[in-house]
Amino acid sequence: MDVELYVYDLSKMSGQLLGIQIAAVYHTALVFGGIEYFFGAGVQTSYPGRTHHGKPMEVISMGATQLPLEVILEYLESLKAIYTMESYDLFLHNCNNFTNDFAMFLVGKGIPDHITSLPQTVLNTPFGQMLKPQLDNAMRGITQAPVPPNSVPRAATQPQSIPNGLSSRPQTGMSISQKKEEVPGVVYKPTRLKQLDELLASAQDSCAVVFFTSATCPPCKIVYPAYDELAAEAGNKAVLIKVDLTDAYEIGARYQVRATPTFMTFIKGEKESEWSGANEAQLRGNVRLLIQMAHPPHPHTLLRLPTLQRLHKSPVTYTKIPPIEKLIAKMGTAGSDTAVGALKGFVTTRQQSGAVDAPLPDLPAVSAFISKSFQTLQPESLFPIVDLFRLALVDPRVSGYYAEDASETVFRILNTVNRLDTSCPYQLRIVTLHMACNLFTSQLFPIKLFMEPSYSTPLFQLVTSSLLDNEHPPVRVAASSLAFNMAASNHQQRIQGKADFLPESSQVELVASLLEAMGRERESKDGMRGLLVAVGLLKYMTDKGGEVDDLCEAVGAKDIIAEAKGAFPDLRELAKEVEQVM
Repeated sequence: MDVELYVYDLSKMSGQLLGIQIAAVYHTALVFGGIEYFFGAGVQTSYPGRTHHGKPMEVISMGATQLPLEVILEYLESLKAIYTMESYDLFLHNCNNFTNDFAMFLVGKGIPDHITSLPQTVLNTPFGQMLKPQLDNAMRGITQAPVPPNSVPRAATQPQSIPNGLSSRPQTGMSISQKKEEVPGVVYKPTRLKQLDELLASAQDSCAVVFFTSATCPPCKIVYPAYDELAAEAGNKAVLIKVDLTDAYEIGARYQVRATPTFMTFIKGEKESEWSGANEAQLRGNVRLLIQMAHPPHPHTLLRLPTLQRLHKSPVTYTKIPPIEKLIAKMGTAGSDTAVGALKGFVTTRQQSGAVDAPLPDLPAVSAFISKSFQTLQPESLFPIVDLFRLALVDPRVSGYYAEDASETVFRILNTVNRLDTSCPYQLRIVTLHMACNLFTSQLFPIKLFMEPSYSTPLFQLVTSSLLDNEHPPVRVAASSLAFNMAASNHQQRIQGKADFLPESSQVELVASLLEAMGRERESKDGMRGLLVAVGLLKYMTDKGGEVDDLCEAVGAKDIIAEAKGAFPDLRELAKEVEQVM
């Protein structure tokens, strides 16, 4: 998609007041995929050029982005957490900061410097400092005004057309079966027989409910809310369909529906039951029973496993900040690079004032600096660079950027450490493990990691080799934390009824390394805790007789866990949970 920068002039402020000449008071927005994105009353959207700001004074081509829309929208969520309505500041946290951050992710470069530097230029004048509060208050009515209702896109988060007559929600141009996966909880509304057949075919391995209604049926409307709630409750475990016979004559003729409301259920492609009447309790009971028949609960879900059954959303991260000046001093002459200064400023500002007051540094310049350093410096000189980079990755805006970084900065670091193998300096290996853990602050990274071998292969190599480090307990602890993050990301998918991130072969490889490390670990309780939880999450709700199950049987996983339980009495309860899923 082509990305354009819309530049607006919000005021014809006189330069005489401030003692300097100002060309414009800039407001900017990014436009791509038929949507304009900007920051004011939070992150807002509009059709291009139809905001309350009027006509842009300039449209600048920023280039094209190759990123899929779903990846862009996931990154946008991390920006929304920082660019809130309450955090807006005309001088310090404005639309141009948002546009700059978003553009850096989309096309790998920020917006023009003369736009981002204008607020500081104004504040550098005596009158600018004095008038700052008045100017900020005066402009809020413009900068945070709502978008006119007829200018708000119906699909602001997914700027695509809606297939006619199929769904009550905005969707992308996918096949029906893909839509069911991507938009769980939707109630589909086919009007043609072919559309209904496609929906039922998409539920061949699951179940479906068809609600026959009509516009002239008052009792039908009584159960509409319950039906919508059941769709949300079912998620992607069932396809819920609503057929209005007023518009779907051929469907009514085929199924010979003689009264409304009528409900028909299907399981594994076969009709299961049919009933009529607006009985909400009967509807809820029948649909829930149908879903249970189509998706019998896994035996593990019937056990009491408080640790393994929890949705582990918070990754293990390493956020401790060492003395920054000493860290930079260890870089030698490389510490004078402007990218290092930008990283330092970002990390310290974020620590002292929070993410809102810490605009992103020039991340492409940071990537170039790391690439150059890894080509020219000796391995023992690289760890402070990785450590400073690790601190920046705590911010999901940064980790999200590097999940999609075309220069493959993370890939370069991982490959270097893996290539050095046993000769890798201890400090470089451990900060690389910490860095890898911090990448999981972005939801984009697990997707990138598990879908692309160029990332997953070096990461698996790093974690498996580090788990078996016999000399350095801190390395094993960090490796177990990284293994936990990988297992927890996969576990989130599984516990929500979605497809695993990790291919089964990768799970087997990781479980094998974890069990081997568990058999060796006798020093670190924290390391053993991480190993136990990671193994438990990977084994939880796996198929009986699958490859992971076969591996655990072959290596005697239960015996290994029993030994761990004896060696670390404080972990006895956790070990019992893991034993139960073996």
